[in-house]
Amino acid sequence: MNELLIIAAPDLAAKRHQWLESLKDERRLSPNTLDAYERDTRQFLTFLTGHLAGPPKIADIHTLRPADLRSFLAARRRDGSGPRSLGRHLAGLRSFLRYMERQGLINAAAAGAVRAPKQPKSLPKPLSDRQATKLTIAETQLQDEPWIAARDAAVLALLYGCGLRISEALDLLPGEIEPGTTTLRIKGKGGKTRIVPLLPVVAETVTRYRDICPFHLTDEKPLFRGARGGPLQPAIIQRQMQKLRSAFGLPDTATPHALRHSFATHLLAGGGDLRTIQELLGHASLSTTQVYTGVDTSRLLEVYDRAHPRA
Repeated sequence: MNELLIIAAPDLAAKRHQWLESLKDERRLSPNTLDAYERDTRQFLTFLTGHLAGPPKIADIHTLRPADLRSFLAARRRDGSGPRSLGRHLAGLRSFLRYMERQGLINAAAAGAVRAPKQPKSLPKPLSDRQATKLTIAETQLQDEPWIAARDAAVLALLYGCGLRISEALDLLPGEIEPGTTTLRIKGKGGKTRIVPLLPVVAETVTRYRDICPFHLTDEKPLFRGARGGPLQPAIIQRQMQKLRSAFGLPDTATPHALRHSFATHLLAGGGDLRTIQELLGHASLSTTQVYTGVDTSRLLEVYDRAHPRA
């Protein structure tokens, strides 16, 4: 944990060591998160040594003001840290300070008074229509069992063809998507229900899976089954996407959720309006859907030039 590099009084250094050990043993954080928290607090204590003109003690942490924490974040920003890194710095410090607060050593109010930097919205990274379509074909699934290949293709087809979240697709019951079904009633986040059209090509992909699935499909269990007949887990589809990425040379951003992004982006490119796409995705706020406008700016400008009365 680089303890020899810590500039802090013995009492504070000891508490920091205990905190890091507790994160590892009790909370079982990932090695990468532990390394980040160790580095963030080391940088903070190094900053405080200069800020206070001496190695900080627990008593110094007790009297910290929000301005002291803001000064640290400003120093990290000058060193090149972006909003995401600054947010992580603050999260690590809050964890450390609250650990000492629970032990009755300090008051961690200063950490709670500092707001995390506003995080930039990252644009979705959709696949091309050709890439997305290829992922929804049973013959491209790289599976030995035909029914599993058909299953994976059906799930991916629902993500791309209907814009479903992976959890929404895997929660579907057999009775909700029988032959002849043209719309799906999807219960999304927050219990919000929406109606989504079921494209014939997607329905055919699901029907192919149903026809060769070796398990009896009743509404007592979800439609999509694992290899042993239990409910299909999201991790299985995520691993399948990893295999397909490697086989087809797709970028790391080609995840199951990227198919949902692709659904929205391709609808927008085809002339779909944001309000309709908002309803199809089940977004509570239009501002959430508006992130897709940054993906196809050329299409938006074309629609604007054609439709706006002053264009």
